[in-house]
Amino acid sequence: MILPFHTNESALIVIDVQGRLAYLMHRHEHLFKHLKIMIKAAKVLDIPIFYLEQYPQGLGHTNDEIKAELADLVAYEKITFSSCGQTQFIEDLKNSGRQQMIISGIETHVCVYQTVLDLLAEKFQVAVNQDAVSSRTKANKKLGIHRMEQAGAVITSTEMVLFEMMQTAKHPRFKEISNLLK
Repeated sequence: MILPFHTNESALIVIDVQGRLAYLMHRHEHLFKHLKIMIKAAKVLDIPIFYLEQYPQGLGHTNDEIKAELADLVAYEKITFSSCGQTQFIEDLKNSGRQQMIISGIETHVCVYQTVLDLLAEKFQVAVNQDAVSSRTKANKKLGIHRMEQAGAVITSTEMVLFEMMQTAKHPRFKEISNLLK
């Protein structure tokens, strides 16, 4: 059974949007636009944000355009493809009390995919924002999304998950979120 996502149960996870690799992603402009919307929306809705970097000594740090939105946060550095291999991250995630994870980042078929499998194994409800994930090829993005859906993740979009969490146009932050989506 798929339960609706709620602001008081959700967390946003941003995975490995790093260095030159980020610019090699299929439709990277679309990816960056939706990552920025999701980060800004999470801040407006008081949703915790966790972001990770895969071996930053080799791949570089989070892309400057995205990092600007995350300036008040510290990245979790990892060497495992799954973010859940970073013990401090998974500990902090569990301590947050949030049970609904909204997943974004790169690459869909590797680090995003493996993170989603591990989060599902940890019994979190997982939504993958198809607007805010990518791979170098369209085929790998599509395959990664398909496999995550088969595993039990919910596939969503930026607008879908944000409006789902607000539930009504009377939500106190509705106008701010609507303006982000224009």
